[in-house]
Amino acid sequence: MFIFPLVCPPIDTNAYVIGCKVTKHAAIIDPGMGSFEFTRTFLEKQGYTLKMVLCTHSHWDHIAEAARFQEECGVPIYVHKEDAFNLIHPGQDGLPFPFPIQECTPNHLMNDGDQISLGELTLQVIHTPGHSRGGVCFYFPNENVLFSGDTLFKGTMGKVSFPTSDPMKMKGSLIRLSQLPKITRVYPGHGPETTIGQETWINKL
Repeated sequence: MFIFPLVCPPIDTNAYVIGCKVTKHAAIIDPGMGSFEFTRTFLEKQGYTLKMVLCTHSHWDHIAEAARFQEECGVPIYVHKEDAFNLIHPGQDGLPFPFPIQECTPNHLMNDGDQISLGELTLQVIHTPGHSRGGVCFYFPNENVLFSGDTLFKGTMGKVSFPTSDPMKMKGSLIRLSQLPKITRVYPGHGPETTIGQETWINKL
């Protein structure tokens, strides 16, 4: 697979353009502000076809351009069922946002354990509540890759002080992620990448 990170303003949110090198099918994970134009141009130049939008959760900085991808590219949006409400009515999670967020209706409501195919790649949905009720991670076991959203960062975790956060559930989610293979590369929603093996602090929770 290929992975191209894109840092989106105003709070340096990581969006990821990913794809299957065999079929040239691609996806955008967490389409933050400014991701649409870049992704469309980038994929056209590379000869890839966008197939889906994958949301690790529905906070505004991770869904800013989800509706635009859906409308202009005709691709489906995937989000966990517990976070779908905030795509349909942005701001219902109680978080203020610095610019308007266009509402949209997700096409697929994910559950823990779901498997999603992207060309010859297969990802597993891991429900990781804590930062938000419907937070998920996208795990590619054959590639040893995890997109952790705002659950796990390098050296720390996502905030649990928001209206839909739950500190105890976050602890359980982190412990679950720590059980993945240590070589698993982690691509978080903010900041640099890491590996499961590097995040030894989780074992002290």
